[in-house]
Amino acid sequence: MPKDLAKWAKERGVKYFMISYTDLFGSQRAKLVPTQAINDMAVDGAGFAGFATWLDLTPAHPDMMAVPDADSAIQLPWKPEVAWVAARATMENQLLAQAPRNVLENLVAEAAKEGLRVKTGVEPEFFILNREGTGVADDLDTAEKPCYDQQAIMRRYDVIAEICDYMLELGWEAYQNDHEDATGQFEMNWKYDDVLQTADKHSFFKFMTRSIAEKHGLRATFMPKPFKGLTGSGCHAHISVWSLDGKTNAFADNTKELGLSDQGRHFLGGIMKHASALAAICNPTVNSYKRINAPRTSSGATWAPNTVTWTGNNRTHMVRVPGPGRFELRLPDGAANPYLMQAVILAAGLDGVRSKADPGRRWDIDMYQEGHTVTDAPKLPLNLLDALRDYDKDETLKAMMGDEFSRAYIKLKMREWNSYVSHFSPWETANTLDI
Repeated sequence: MPKDLAKWAKERGVKYFMISYTDLFGSQRAKLVPTQAINDMAVDGAGFAGFATWLDLTPAHPDMMAVPDADSAIQLPWKPEVAWVAARATMENQLLAQAPRNVLENLVAEAAKEGLRVKTGVEPEFFILNREGTGVADDLDTAEKPCYDQQAIMRRYDVIAEICDYMLELGWEAYQNDHEDATGQFEMNWKYDDVLQTADKHSFFKFMTRSIAEKHGLRATFMPKPFKGLTGSGCHAHISVWSLDGKTNAFADNTKELGLSDQGRHFLGGIMKHASALAAICNPTVNSYKRINAPRTSSGATWAPNTVTWTGNNRTHMVRVPGPGRFELRLPDGAANPYLMQAVILAAGLDGVRSKADPGRRWDIDMYQEGHTVTDAPKLPLNLLDALRDYDKDETLKAMMGDEFSRAYIKLKMREWNSYVSHFSPWETANTLDI
């Protein structure tokens, strides 16, 4: 990847760079910088007023400088004169500890100390809506069981194929796209990678998907549960751990249960141990809990967990082990911050490896039909407040994510919760006006 961004840009006809960072709430922020200035920005960074975004800063803080990470540079396939580059947030020449990408990079370094190189793949689900965002764009997409509907995906071929073509052009090794379980809902997949690269790609994918939808007069949303009665949008993560050279899968052992090594079981044990606190980051919005605690949807299943359980190749649990050497965490949703989601998986798993955590009993049952028989596994939080309280009580996880980050995240998310509960809804009027 480029070290001299100006030279790289000249060779490719890039006129502008979007120097981008992601704030605590997952919002992507950027400055558009002409190529002539990019090498100066690569040293000093582009200046931002951090208080103007979702970071725990005030107007009195110095400029927050976003220093581009040249290795992350991506030329926009749909507008080749522009390149996107992820940035490291700094302040007064020090990394800003609360910035999500910095949190992830710190945990990558911690894992490396243990000889571990974590790789993940993500499965982002999203809805394609009309431009106003008031409903599904395709008025023929009305099936009771719309999953894998070939007619429906072909009606959105213009958007889906364009995004997939771009992923192939970028070398992401995209391999499948489908209409998902709700009307207007889709999922697109590309090959797994090191956690930081996966997070950068995930962040760019969300930007690209929204951009291409807008180009076609539509709107893409990763909102976890935009419609009552329909399946919500998850963002499942497939997790494996490798040797530092990337050649040996440390999770794989065919002599062990489900082909998962002792180290893999301990990593899974960390996920199970910290699951309720993980929800605060993997399910970061008020709306998130309408997905993981939803009643049965019109298709017959929510495809989301509500209990801290794991299993083999069974999609009704929080974690499934679909094959040797990896497992799938089905907790995260579409609102998950691409960097914080990977960071909290790393933090929980790394603690599990260090403490030799036991994942507990494996349940080989249909949780949607027989979940009531599971009495010794904790339920996932019922709402964002419960999740934030669980995170705040998890001293180990908070420390691994970083004290400054954890304080900032809890503070701003509690402010968001308080804003939500101070809002008066039509439901309250309808149900209490005559009491």
